[in-house]
Amino acid sequence: MGYKRRNSYLGAALVAALTLTKGLRLTWRHLVRHRRRVPQSVATPGYFAQPDGPVTVQYPREAIPVPEVGRYRLYLETEDCIGCDQCARVCPVDCITIEKVKAVGELGQTSDGSKKRFWLPTFDIDMAKCCYCGLCTVVCPTECLTMTKNYDYAEYDREGFIFHFGNLSPAQAREKEAELAAFEAAKAAAKAAAPTP
Repeated sequence: MGYKRRNSYLGAALVAALTLTKGLRLTWRHLVRHRRRVPQSVATPGYFAQPDGPVTVQYPREAIPVPEVGRYRLYLETEDCIGCDQCARVCPVDCITIEKVKAVGELGQTSDGSKKRFWLPTFDIDMAKCCYCGLCTVVCPTECLTMTKNYDYAEYDREGFIFHFGNLSPAQAREKEAELAAFEAAKAAAKAAAPTP
């Protein structure tokens, strides 16, 4: 049994051949028992009952469903936002930028009945900074800020990760600011002209 001596050339070649044969046998067995894995969520009862089959799915034609409580891209329903700033204040990485202009009158109501009092010229979310903690969605009183199931949003430029949800253009924002300034000036003038008791 001199061939088992690994320090000899022939022994090393034999060990390599045996190792290669064992690996090929394992690969061949996997190939013969090959079955298609059904794309399903981890929450599905039979998810771990599929030990055999390919590791990957044919993305993008097939995709494994994401969990219901998954944290992916943020989305804002601008019509329901009241501009309370709670999401921006709670964000640990400052990925939410909000600029608001107070409206002269009421802007209507959100879907849950809250009154809207602010225009939102800027509501930007920088997903490149986001740590996907979900704190901003928890503190939102109108539940207009949510995490979507969209996890595939690769970009070539970092600026593509900044999502804009504002409801005014820069020109409209300047117009609303001028309108607010005129309203406050008229209010102050009326207060100054009123007789003191």
